[in-house]
This record gives sequence, structure tokens and C-alpha cells, in this order.
Amino acid sequence: MVTELLPYSMIEIREYIDVLGINHFGKWFKNLNAPASARVVKYLARIEQGNFSTVKSVGQGVFETKIDFGPGYRVYFGKDGEQLVILLGGGTKKRQQQDIQKAHLLWQEYKSRKVGGNS
Repeated sequence: MVTELLPYSMIEIREYIDVLGINHFGKWFKNLNAPASARVVKYLARIEQGNFSTVKSVGQGVFETKIDFGPGYRVYFGKDGEQLVILLGGGTKKRQQQDIQKAHLLWQEYKSRKVGGNS
């Protein structure tokens, strides 16, 4: 008996580097301790596999995944089509509103650079 596999395609995840050359997600991630970074990687792996169950919209095309660990870590991203996720930053529950505002600005910048051909 031959088993057919369902078509499977991974979501591509990229980190956004702003017009000043700053990778806000990378900067945040680099400062996490080992247990926290392992949790973030686990959640990103879920997204990469198409599992958006812990994701919610925070408006303006930006999404947040909440990681139930430590101070309530969050990762912010935008979706460019169905197969590309752009990481915009990360944070905690305490700074959630500021982090969302920053993610909104970065997402608008990403989209304007893409339209202008400078991404």
C-alpha cells in the first residue's frame, strides 16, 4: 500500500531590518536568557509550520503571538502574503502597548519600502 503525503509548504520567516539598519527582533531576541529564547524558537517553529493558533491581530496588519512564559513574552510580525512572515520585534506584557506601536511603525515602513522597491 502506498501512502500519499499531503502537500506541505513551510512558512518562511524573516527578520525585518529597518531603514537605519536595525533588526529590532534580533536585538530583543539576543538579550533573552536561554529558557526564554528556547520558548520563542518553539513558537516560531509552530508558525513556520503554519500553526497560528496563538496569534492574534493587533491592528494595521500586525500580529502578536503570546508566549505563556516568564513576564508574558510577545513576538510581533506582519504577513506578506500566505507564505512569508516578517518579524518586527518582541517584548513583554509590561511594554505591550509601546511594542505594538513600534511594530505598527515598522510594518508601515516595510510595506512602503517594498512598494518603492527598496526592501
